[in-house]
Amino acid sequence: MSHVSVGTEAVVLHNNEKPMHWFKYAVGGEIIVDFHTLQAIEPAGQDPTKLDDVMRPLGLIPGQVAPLHSVLALVENAFDIRLRQLDDERWSGRLLPLLD
Repeated sequence: MSHVSVGTEAVVLHNNEKPMHWFKYAVGGEIIVDFHTLQAIEPAGQDPTKLDDVMRPLGLIPGQVAPLHSVLALVENAFDIRLRQLDDERWSGRLLPLLD
């Protein structure tokens, strides 16, 4: 994640069967916000409160369990990445081209 975000921004969202989401946001080689939903969320990173204004209305509050699908909504709302389910196991996100 750090290497991919050098000179730009990167967002990654992992999902598994537990069920759990693991979200990471990086800028310029630094992890800015990092949390998972296996337990009550505890954002970490260089600036763990960076996305608070978008996270709190979705119920993503430190010390609380994340509501179902709230991390997917975070990716859509904070980064304008529209996600759609392809089948039972795969999701796809469409990114707009970067502006010059």
